[in-house]
Amino acid sequence: MTVAATEPIRNRVMLALAYDAALRREELCALRTDDLDPAHRTLRIRAGTTKNRLERVVPYSAATGVLLSGYLAHRASLSRARGPLFLSESRRNHAQPLTLWTWPKVVRRIALAADAPRFSTHTTRHLSLTDLARMGWELHTIATFAGHRHTDSTLRHVRTGSGRQARPRHGPHPRPAHRDAHRHEHHRGRSSTVTAPLSGIPDDVLESR
Repeated sequence: MTVAATEPIRNRVMLALAYDAALRREELCALRTDDLDPAHRTLRIRAGTTKNRLERVVPYSAATGVLLSGYLAHRASLSRARGPLFLSESRRNHAQPLTLWTWPKVVRRIALAADAPRFSTHTTRHLSLTDLARMGWELHTIATFAGHRHTDSTLRHVRTGSGRQARPRHGPHPRPAHRDAHRHEHHRGRSSTVTAPLSGIPDDVLESR
């Protein structure tokens, strides 16, 4: 996070969204301006951009919302056109949509600078889902949040610091009020909508952004 803090605002907000919403690389890079709902701090992940063709709506934190607001103001200086959210700032592709191959290069550069060579574009997704498991989210809820069709895939993503799998709960349980962990789930056909504020993410994680 120390290294990432020196990055341009586009890269910082991409890292923050990748963690908050547990996004795959393809989902992150394919975000569009009309996928944002700043009023409710949610993102629409369109079915066509997902691995399992499952559309979902996922939240992001207030801290990330501040970053995103700053980036949108910066993006307006590059282009005021609606469309792809993340734009290139290189001379060659100025104001063009960020390519799927550019983001891994950015993350790789950050990882090497931070002496964390195993950190990749998928690491933030693993960290996010593991943190939700540690917070006590039910396995099915985490799977829906992640866009997994089967909970077996979710179990492969959640790990403890020792490398062992975290153990998400498999059913309802009491939730501390301070975590504001209310949620609404809706399933219809091949689509799913989840609203689950991530206020339970440790404060030091959010503040470090």
